[in-house]
Amino acid sequence: MATSNHRFSISLILLATLCLTTLGCSQPTSAPSASVSETAQAAVAMPDSYSADVAKKILQKGGNAVDAAIAAQFVLAVTLPEAGNIGGGGFMLIYKDQKADFIDYREQAPLSAHKDMYLDEQGNVIPYKSVIGVLSSGIPGTVAGMWLAHQKYGSLQWKELVQPAVTLAEQGFIVHPKLSSSITEHIEDLEKRGFDVNFKDYFGSAKANEVFKQPELASTLVRIRDQGRDGFYQGETAKIISDFMRKENGLITEQDLLSYEAKSRQPIKTKWREYELVSAPPPSSGGIAILQWLKMYDVLTQDPPQLAHNSAAYVHLLAEIGKRVFADRAEYLGDPDFVKVPVDDLIADDYIAMRSQSVLRDKISMTESIKPGLKESEQTTHFSIMDKWGNAVSNTTTINLGFGSGVVVEGAGFLLNDEMDDFSAKPGVANVFGAVGGQANEIQPQKRMLSSMTPSMVLEDNKVVMVTGSPGGTTIISSVYLSILNALEFGMSAQDVVDQPRFHHQLLPKNEIRYHEGLDEEVISQLEEMGYIMHQSSFGDMHIILHTRDELEAASESSGRGQSVVFTVE
Repeated sequence: MATSNHRFSISLILLATLCLTTLGCSQPTSAPSASVSETAQAAVAMPDSYSADVAKKILQKGGNAVDAAIAAQFVLAVTLPEAGNIGGGGFMLIYKDQKADFIDYREQAPLSAHKDMYLDEQGNVIPYKSVIGVLSSGIPGTVAGMWLAHQKYGSLQWKELVQPAVTLAEQGFIVHPKLSSSITEHIEDLEKRGFDVNFKDYFGSAKANEVFKQPELASTLVRIRDQGRDGFYQGETAKIISDFMRKENGLITEQDLLSYEAKSRQPIKTKWREYELVSAPPPSSGGIAILQWLKMYDVLTQDPPQLAHNSAAYVHLLAEIGKRVFADRAEYLGDPDFVKVPVDDLIADDYIAMRSQSVLRDKISMTESIKPGLKESEQTTHFSIMDKWGNAVSNTTTINLGFGSGVVVEGAGFLLNDEMDDFSAKPGVANVFGAVGGQANEIQPQKRMLSSMTPSMVLEDNKVVMVTGSPGGTTIISSVYLSILNALEFGMSAQDVVDQPRFHHQLLPKNEIRYHEGLDEEVISQLEEMGYIMHQSSFGDMHIILHTRDELEAASESSGRGQSVVFTVE
């Protein structure tokens, strides 16, 4: 583990190398050698082998990073049902031809949704109503998002990008043991809690190391392949969805589907040290949050100098910052089409300096004393791609909890999201991730719910040096800013970055730090002595790309089922 500051430089010309990686490993299997003809490197860091293989093939065919991302997204809707989707939504950060764009395909509340829809007659939140079943689902945005990205940046034919997913749904794929285990556990959990949903009917036959076919999903994907966006939001698929919703007393109608639009938004771009950080704007809370975290960290480590990596003092400092970040998140952040989000004010240097002044170095700030500073989600998936031209995509997508609402649209074969839980069902009441919200994130028709998804990139001299992002609910934000610190502050390789133990504090639950397996036991004891409640939990699998001085590095977390590959493209 490196402990000194490290700065990445961009190669002006990428020399020919061959760097094929095995599952979860980003290092070359043999020493790179020069080639007579000039070639360039490309890289993918994916949640599973199927999406990695398809993304690589698209890039080798001459497709760009956006083409590869679209193809991978549809593949994951087949092979990663716990998070990959056409029934959910997400964010795609694109850097192409030295210009940044942000495709917001976050789900929306249906037209008949209202702010009190999850409250009982006494005004109390009804447990699980926003989490399980058809009423927990927002209008899916994934297909519209991929269509918009293709219309703006795609170079290969749409049908060519969707076909690999069609093939995998029709012919089946080999179920990974981890997926099989997750499905079994989810079925048992649903039955134990007494939830009457159809998840088992569709996924109960998925067994480890056996072929699993999804014919209804295949037919839906064929309509998307042949009709594009209209193959989901109009016609037969839209009728199947709306008919199913009527039968199950859900809210999504054909009008909801017809009126959904993915949006191109201006990403947050700001200087951080000698870099430019490009990240997710609202309705994501993540871009603002990681900038606040990184900037406050810099203010607070000027004197004394750099803290030892993952020491008790280091974890405590970042937890103290986290209290303030999440207080601001709860008060100010929501869908920018419905509320004014003070983005510039929240990341301004003078505000960061003021916010840093109350951070305590030797004890925990009182949670109740942390107020907003201005004067006035677990199963997600992420992937990173870089093509031979230096274009990059950082894409985070979700159906919220693992396997979403637990409801499959009968006749269409895909899982519905349970993203309505990401709204604030009642001001001050935490959602399933423990995050509280206020009026800015209350439910309104056609409003996008606040998100923690934070696809991000770091640039130097207008060229990408890091593509990062993560699944993991609210822990996404911590995973992303920690990945940036681990790479650029502590000089770690891509594989070290994704395998590092992570930690997270978000104001509430009070004084609780969630931490990743691998954090030193002595550090845990020291933090407990300070008064923290230490809770070990899983964080989402990371998939990142680094562009170091000499070459690309791509890495997927070793404990997951992801695959990362660096390869040459003619």
